[in-house]
Amino acid sequence: MIDEAPTAPRTVRLFVALAPPDDAKDELARALRPVHAAHPRLRWNRIEDWHITLAFLGEVAVDVVEALRPPLAEVAVAAEPLTLALHGAGQFDERVLWSDVRGDLDALHTLADAVRGVVADCGIPLENRPLRAHLTLARARRDNLDGIAAAAAELADFTGRPWPARMLHLVASNQGRGPGPIHYRDVDAWPLPTR
Repeated sequence: MIDEAPTAPRTVRLFVALAPPDDAKDELARALRPVHAAHPRLRWNRIEDWHITLAFLGEVAVDVVEALRPPLAEVAVAAEPLTLALHGAGQFDERVLWSDVRGDLDALHTLADAVRGVVADCGIPLENRPLRAHLTLARARRDNLDGIAAAAAELADFTGRPWPARMLHLVASNQGRGPGPIHYRDVDAWPLPTR
């Protein structure tokens, strides 16, 4: 029997995002400690994976990555400087806990529109839904929907420090590629203008 080398995946699950700097994430993580302890059955996202999604591309052909790189680099160079902050918490239905994003939201929406335009120009269909800027913190398990509303209420008064968005990230996810937690990795990233 001949051993065959494993074949590389033909598709990749992608999204385009911003990531808060480490000190802003650490600030929120400190505020989350008592909430995390009070709600251990929630599936908490790893701090290193926290991000603000601008466009979710889903599962796409691997060769699309090369087509996305030049126009996303151009979008990053042309972007307005953004100062953002994490603030409070909320929930999407009873399943998802998130922190709100405040700051230069008009410029953030302009950036998201430009990113989505690039994605569409590369022939990738996107869901037509408006950007709701947020950072996902946790999800309820299907068999235990308790905790999201209480956790959101416990974080309602959180106010994070403002921070400049420094990089536009093209991110790959291993979701759907086996058991275990979801992990993200940068495929590429481009500097954004800062004030």
